[in-house]
Amino acid sequence: MTEVRVRFAPSPTGELHIGGARTALFNYLFARSADGTFILRIDDTDLERSRADYIDKLTDSMRWLGLNWDDGPHYQSKRLEVYSGEADRLISERKAYRCYCTIDDLDQGREAAREEKKAYLYPGTCRGLSPEQKDSYHKAGIDPVIRLITPDSGVTVVEDEIRGKVSFENAHLDDFIIIKSNGLPTYNFASIVDDMKMGITHVIRGEEHLSNTPRQLLCAVALGYKVPRFAHVPMILAPDRSKLSKRHGATAVEEFMREGYLPEALINYMALLGWSPGGEQELFTLNDLINDFSLNRVNKTAAVYDTNKLAWINSHYIRTYNPDKLAEAAKPFFKDKNLIKDDLNREEHEFYKKVIQTVKERAKTLVELAEVSDYFFSRQYNYDQKGVNKQFTKEEVPELLIRMADELRLVEPFNSNNAEILFNKLGDELGISIGQLIQPVRLAITGRTGGPGLFEILDLLGQEETVERLEKAVDYIKSNLYC
Repeated sequence: MTEVRVRFAPSPTGELHIGGARTALFNYLFARSADGTFILRIDDTDLERSRADYIDKLTDSMRWLGLNWDDGPHYQSKRLEVYSGEADRLISERKAYRCYCTIDDLDQGREAAREEKKAYLYPGTCRGLSPEQKDSYHKAGIDPVIRLITPDSGVTVVEDEIRGKVSFENAHLDDFIIIKSNGLPTYNFASIVDDMKMGITHVIRGEEHLSNTPRQLLCAVALGYKVPRFAHVPMILAPDRSKLSKRHGATAVEEFMREGYLPEALINYMALLGWSPGGEQELFTLNDLINDFSLNRVNKTAAVYDTNKLAWINSHYIRTYNPDKLAEAAKPFFKDKNLIKDDLNREEHEFYKKVIQTVKERAKTLVELAEVSDYFFSRQYNYDQKGVNKQFTKEEVPELLIRMADELRLVEPFNSNNAEILFNKLGDELGISIGQLIQPVRLAITGRTGGPGLFEILDLLGQEETVERLEKAVDYIKSNLYC
């Protein structure tokens, strides 16, 4: 049985966006499910737009996602001799030719086609040039392109693993360029040459490349290559079914990283963009996906980008993540808000971990995780204004908070269980519900009206810090509300 070999072949002209990342994921899953090889190839023959820093960002993003490749990265810019040699072979076999038509010549042809309201196709002007004509062009200093000779009739059929048979009329294809005048290969030529030289068995890519496939097939046939299997996965559209863009939120993997998404969540979410698991399950680990993935369950219809679903999936992973891994992943976001320092001692690190475990149920991203944790690390928080209006304006609240501070100062040992016992006792003595005690105390020690269980918060803050925050709230009320 032939070993499965697939490739992800991005152009380093920008960041790795969700469409490209999903293509990489589908290739990775297909390779792993078949115990095959996943190859990374950098299609960087667009020398003007390709940038080394984009390559670094791309590989960093793939590693962050856990999509580790088995072979590569291979760079097309370092394989120019391979493409040139194959093009020369086609010329020697009279399957391709050098074309000396100038830009002006081609523009005149396009203008004539526009006037006739026809699509422009190169008419094969240089197909039959004599040796003398070629020599005269060469002496004139004209750098030729190389064009493939294509059939004038018939059809080229793409056998697609997802879309079935897709036919293209050869009459709609001209003798297209395979080597440009600067000696660089065109995308379609370099791509199929590399696919064949690297033994690629399956080409899995976005459906926007389907229109390129007949040209690549014609190149493969001319070169005598065995054609790989093709699978064109559906587009990813915005919620309004328009083309996905920045106005719809984060679209690049780096943006998702900066916004506090976990790699496992993004992998899980991307897998569901165009692939159907065949049941109601929506949460998958990478190993689950490897075991379940198949091309015959990839949809033909476009997938719709849904940030709410991604946030839901991410919140699940935050809740279920290994505590040590979650603490490590969240550190940059806590540091960014100046909540923790670079070098936490053991006690500080344990406190940091406990805070995360206490608040994680309320966060959809690591950014939110830091935001809902801030009051644990500093008293410099503002009181929620709606909470102030509802709780701190009650005449009895200052005295109530003073009483709570005095009573909590005496609790020994100070822990969540004993704090809860005290609250129930005071509620009974004062003839009020425990909620009437909890609400103003929560606002006093956190600045918020919601959050984790109050007794968990008290346990984490400790006795001294809790008492001081209650006294600070009383000072605030007296200074700002009763002055």
